[in-house]
Amino acid sequence: MYTVLLTKNSGRIVGPIATALGWIMNGIFLVLSKIGIPNIGLAIILMTILVNVLMLPLTYRQQKFSKLQNKMQPEMKKIQDKYKGKTDEGSMAAQQSEMKELYAKYGVNPTGSCIQLLIQMPILFGLYRVFYNIPAYLPLVKQTFFPLVDDLIAQAGSSEFLQTLSGASTFTKQFENENFVNGVTEYVQNTFIDVLNKCSTADWTALAEKFASLTDEINSTAAKLAEYNNFLGLNLGNSPSFMLKSAWANGAILACVGALLVPALAALSQYLSIKVMPSGSQNTDSNDSTAATMRTMNTTMPLMSAFFCFTLPAGLGIYWIASAVVRTIVSIFVNRHIDKMDIDAMIAENIEKAKAKGKISDKKKDVPSRTVNQYSSMSTKNIKKTDKYSTRVSNAREKELESMKNNGKKYKKGSLTAIANMNIEAAEKEPDQKK
Repeated sequence: MYTVLLTKNSGRIVGPIATALGWIMNGIFLVLSKIGIPNIGLAIILMTILVNVLMLPLTYRQQKFSKLQNKMQPEMKKIQDKYKGKTDEGSMAAQQSEMKELYAKYGVNPTGSCIQLLIQMPILFGLYRVFYNIPAYLPLVKQTFFPLVDDLIAQAGSSEFLQTLSGASTFTKQFENENFVNGVTEYVQNTFIDVLNKCSTADWTALAEKFASLTDEINSTAAKLAEYNNFLGLNLGNSPSFMLKSAWANGAILACVGALLVPALAALSQYLSIKVMPSGSQNTDSNDSTAATMRTMNTTMPLMSAFFCFTLPAGLGIYWIASAVVRTIVSIFVNRHIDKMDIDAMIAENIEKAKAKGKISDKKKDVPSRTVNQYSSMSTKNIKKTDKYSTRVSNAREKELESMKNNGKKYKKGSLTAIANMNIEAAEKEPDQKK
């Protein structure tokens, strides 16, 4: 059994997700083909919108969590300041208890955001896999490479020449695989399609010059793929960096601007997407390390988007832009909906639910932290010894008082025994007075 990039992802988690997303993507592309616009760029945008709509419940929960976290941040900081520097077991237990009640009050699960991200990540990886390797999931696109692939395989030196093309650098190991060396038909076909799918316009021209007998097939295949990949005048199979070099060499200023638009829009859309997303660290102190990390990420992520979209095929850049734009629009509507909610009423409802479940006590006892500290550091063994000693002394004193009383003995004025006797007599008279 062999695995190459053209075959569908075989991972236990990403594989089935990518396959399911591939079916949806293929359905969209077939519909576009039926109405006469079989365009991969348009299919990517529609697919991105559809997936983000399906993920709307997760997006809503994540942004609601962030909004509530911002709301509870001042109270959380008070608790943290209250126990700052206290590392004893009693203080840590008290802080944990108060934090637990705070989360219950706001109806927030401290791990909720992480869980939602863990659910979304395989979906995003699967979507990326589909967009990166379109022929593996869109049979109509894969068929475009035939019969050219079979004719190229029959040409002497074709595999060696393919390895010199710009699109072959990712697939070096496939040419060295024993299945390729032994001429396993499907493996060799898939390897050729992998390389040709990543070829630039210059690669197709070089291929036609090298194999002149296949010029018509090469040109027709390249033209069909260009029809699929052409989006607003850009070939989605080419990277913006390649398009910029070609346009600059030919003096096409307008084409240079078009090539730079993809990474520029990717950075801008990513920046806007981050700005509209509520962040749990917005209310933290400016010196807080978490807030500093978030600010750094908010700055570097748009720059990274621009870099990747400049060097990778423009099709991935279109996906990146479409995804960020959709996330921005969804975030705006979700934020508006959450802002209209009565947060105080929600908190009151959460408090009642938490009390019913025993997560919040009806009456909290305000125990000074120093008392907790004393008890936490006190030896249980000593407590038991003290209690036993106190009990023995108390019992002995009562017996002595009772004996002296029965024998009519008088107590020395001002002595401890006299004072104790007075207290006992007063306690005995008190019930009679109440009657």
